[in-house]
Amino acid sequence: MRALVTGGGGFLGSHLVRALVARGHAVRVLARGDYPDLVALGVVVERADLRDEAAVTAAARGVDTVFHVAAKAGGWGDPREFESINVAGTENVVAACKSEGVPRLVYTSSPSVVHAHHDIEGGDESLPYAPHFIAHYPRTKALAEQVVLAASRDGLRTVSLRPHFIWGPGDQHLLPRLVARAKAGRLRQIGDRDPLTDTTYIDNCVDAHLLADAALATRAAISGRAYFISDDSPVGVFTMARRMLAAVDGGDVGPSVPVWAAYALGGALEAVHALLRLGREPLITRFAVSELTHAQWFDISAAKRDLGYKPQVTIDDGLARLRSAHAARATPPSPSGASGEPRGG
Repeated sequence: MRALVTGGGGFLGSHLVRALVARGHAVRVLARGDYPDLVALGVVVERADLRDEAAVTAAARGVDTVFHVAAKAGGWGDPREFESINVAGTENVVAACKSEGVPRLVYTSSPSVVHAHHDIEGGDESLPYAPHFIAHYPRTKALAEQVVLAASRDGLRTVSLRPHFIWGPGDQHLLPRLVARAKAGRLRQIGDRDPLTDTTYIDNCVDAHLLADAALATRAAISGRAYFISDDSPVGVFTMARRMLAAVDGGDVGPSVPVWAAYALGGALEAVHALLRLGREPLITRFAVSELTHAQWFDISAAKRDLGYKPQVTIDDGLARLRSAHAARATPPSPSGASGEPRGG
């Protein structure tokens, strides 16, 4: 198979690329950076922006499947940037698939597209899109998902996956931020609840993408559908944060603050950042507060039935792998010669 992975240099994208290469597939990556480690694997890296329609079209030429992973994430920012990357960029990907005759498109969406600021416990794909959004990320992901699923009516086979809380070794965003805030004493529990949430270990998420592509190749009936993906083992959101921090010696979650205070602070910080045109995301946002204080776990029966998906890595096993990866990075190399034999003294 010849595959294109947008955002192939990111956390999920790079793991997906490596899995594809390991299976003997020819892989092309569309990303804004340089990734010599992927090039060393034989991957073709096309350095371009999703907003460049011609570049996206050229990258899609001659491939069998596009895995559209790239997106602008975050709980705050310029709405125009979210729209141009997440919506217009996805429209460019869909248009490229159509013009170049790419048969399959697997899109990485988010459960936040249905998050309406109340608990979701065992919800499935019959849940409607949220009627309103307090952040541009879920809003634009919902719009982009609709673009992808609607394209199935034009003959392009599409599937949208909604993995929640992707985690594991190699994460350069979520876990490092948790660690930095915990060690600075700025990571707090919000409210007195520990609402259940879904998580998705990185290898499980990669498996879901590969299975979705395989299912699309043989079962046209699943085209145009969205699927929730998870480790199928809901856990308290603050419990999971504490377990991840413990696995990397990253500190702990501090005492709780009231939900209303955190939400008010998030709104105030968003207003200040907008007024002063600060580019960085606020310390806390209303979207983050809502995500952390509501239960979000889903019934993944549809993914099991239609895609053959079954999580292969449990949370306990994933934490053990995270701990091992951290220990390997933290252990300094032993003084040895090129042969690996200890140097004599």
